[in-house]
Amino acid sequence: MTGKFPGVSSKVAVRTPVSASAFGLAIAVLSGLQLMVVLDGTVANLALARLQTELHLSDASRNAVVTSYALAFGGLMLLGGRLGDSFGRKKMFLLGVGMFTGASLMCGLAINDVMLVAARALQGTGAAIASPTAFALVATTFAAGPARNQAIAIFAAMTGVGSIAGLVIGGALTEVSWRWIFLINVPIGVVVLLGARVALQETAHRRLALDLPGAVLATAGCTAIVYGLSAGPEKGWDNLVVIGALLAGVAMMLIFLVVEAEAENPLLPFKLFHDKDRVATFVAIFFASAVMFCMAVYVALFVQDVLQFSPLHAGIAFMPFAFGLGSAAFIASKLAMRVEARWLVIVGGVIMVIGLMYGSTLDGSATYFGNLFVPVLAIGFGVGLAVVPLPLCAIAGVGPQEIGPLTAITQVAQTLGGPLALAFISVMASSRTLSLGGSIGPAREMTDSQVAALGAGYAFALVGCAACAGIAAIVAYFIRFTPSQVAQAQAVQDEVVTH
Repeated sequence: MTGKFPGVSSKVAVRTPVSASAFGLAIAVLSGLQLMVVLDGTVANLALARLQTELHLSDASRNAVVTSYALAFGGLMLLGGRLGDSFGRKKMFLLGVGMFTGASLMCGLAINDVMLVAARALQGTGAAIASPTAFALVATTFAAGPARNQAIAIFAAMTGVGSIAGLVIGGALTEVSWRWIFLINVPIGVVVLLGARVALQETAHRRLALDLPGAVLATAGCTAIVYGLSAGPEKGWDNLVVIGALLAGVAMMLIFLVVEAEAENPLLPFKLFHDKDRVATFVAIFFASAVMFCMAVYVALFVQDVLQFSPLHAGIAFMPFAFGLGSAAFIASKLAMRVEARWLVIVGGVIMVIGLMYGSTLDGSATYFGNLFVPVLAIGFGVGLAVVPLPLCAIAGVGPQEIGPLTAITQVAQTLGGPLALAFISVMASSRTLSLGGSIGPAREMTDSQVAALGAGYAFALVGCAACAGIAAIVAYFIRFTPSQVAQAQAVQDEVVTH
């Protein structure tokens, strides 16, 4: 049976959505893309030490390997979702997957930092187009009811599976060569592309006013600020390139605000920020997400450069964090219906601050089970308590028509919090290392005293992470949404997603 949606060209025929079962090629394709996107957000952390040594990267270039992907992904995500609505979701999904796959090949073949960072940014751009489009395709590919519920569950599970699997897979592949953490995406991406052409159908679409200037300004502005802050400790704060990057970044962000105020279809509608509780929620989401992103980078560097863990050993060492987060997420999802969300975030923030401040005292004499295991588990638990209720607070007290934009802004805050905070925290770490007589660069080229100074800088970065956790907890106090409002938000979200 075929049908046509209003406004779709007569050349686009749409089959009836899958109604029997979600299991099949379509969900394999969509969830496969989501798995790749999540994996690429985590596996690179475990390869940073090897990357820096083999490509002789500066600390700024090393950090740019992770921030360039996150900035492009987060900065262009809102635009990526609207491209699917305007030009057809299947078409944009194929475009996004193709860009991601081609960029993965470029990453794997990179011969210097410029090529690698540029390819990572292209990867993030492809992910920003494909990921939101993939989730939207779940709703149009599977009929409301059991089939769509199964598909949503499978798609969502890829985030959890990717987060844990990325720790082991990233570590194992890096043992062979860091290039394989990117090259592995190529055959998977080709399979996803071929499967998508067969299993997915084009959707109804209509041309919308796209806020391309807003997307470019926001992404470029954030990138310039991050670059300026990251390069400052190495080039000097009086360096014209550093000063120019910071000034250009601030200027672009100010122009972005002007553009959004006048845009016909703005990426960031200001009317969604009139509620003070919701603004506090977005700020808390930003800083809570920053804790995860920045801690992962510096703990991975500390255990490899200072404690001499192998990449695989480092990946396995992170697994208690994932288990702590998962168990806390389960508990928080139940408590959020009975306890004010702000208290869960505050308790989670306090746990994170305690764990991170303890971690900031460690040095090269630390052992995994003696000093790292419990703090990593506890910090993961604190993160789980904080991050589960916050997205529900973001959509509390609004109608179904506002769920989509608010959820999208939540995802952007979650994605951009990490790279922006990392830029500031990297200044703290580098300055601490240099003040102790250390140097910046690959640890394998340093003396023992320089490695000790490097380790002190990495540990001091956790103070910055603790500050982010503390800010999230303090801001959360001003979130006044009640358990009944959070429960209603959960119900409305489920209704919107499944219908």
